[in-house]
Amino acid sequence: MNPDDDEGHGRSGVSRRGFLGGSVAAAAAPLLVTAVDATPAEAAEGDGLVAVRARINGRTVTTRVDPRATLLDTLRERLELCGTKKGCDRGQCGACTVHVDGRRVLSCLTLAVTANGAEVTTIEGLADGDELHPMQQAFIDHDGLQCGFCTPGQIMSAVAMVHEGHAGSGEEIRERMSGNICRCSAYPFIVDAIRDAQKVMGR
Repeated sequence: MNPDDDEGHGRSGVSRRGFLGGSVAAAAAPLLVTAVDATPAEAAEGDGLVAVRARINGRTVTTRVDPRATLLDTLRERLELCGTKKGCDRGQCGACTVHVDGRRVLSCLTLAVTANGAEVTTIEGLADGDELHPMQQAFIDHDGLQCGFCTPGQIMSAVAMVHEGHAGSGEEIRERMSGNICRCSAYPFIVDAIRDAQKVMGR
C-alpha cells in the first residue's frame, strides 16, 4: 500500500517536492570549514571537539571534529569532498584511498585527528584546474572503469604506487594494487592505464 496520498504527501504531511527542495538547498550550503589562524587549542575549547588543521588539496583548513571521527567521514561530511568514496568502511576495498603526506592511506581507518598538520590530497586535488592528472586521463583513455565507484581510490592508489617506484611490471602493479577492489573486474584496463600514465609521469 502506498503511504503517500494523491498529492504526494506522506503520513508526516511533508510532500516529496518539499523534501527534495530542502535537500537541494542543504546541498548548496557553504562549506563548514574555513582557513583560519587560530591554533587547535584555541579552536577546540568547551564542546569536546578537537580542532584539526591541515593542508587539504593545497588549501589550509581548520575544522573541529569528534575525536572518534574518521578522515573519510570528515572529508565527505564536514568538508564536502565527496569524491572519496565510502565502500566497505572496514579497510578492505580501497575505495576511500587518499594521500597523507604523500603516502596512500585508507581514510576509513584513519582518525581525522591524526591528520593534524599533515598534507592531505584527495581525488579532487589531483587535477590542475581543467587539466586532468595523467593517471586520471589514462583511466579514461583505457576504459579503466565501469560503474566508477572504486575509481577515485584506484587512481589515488595508482598515483602513490608510481611515486613509490613500484610499477615496474604488470605483475608488480597487480600485486601493489591488490588492496583496491573493482567489483566490475576492470583490472586489465586498470593495469594498462597505470602503465601508460607511468610514462607520462616520468617514473
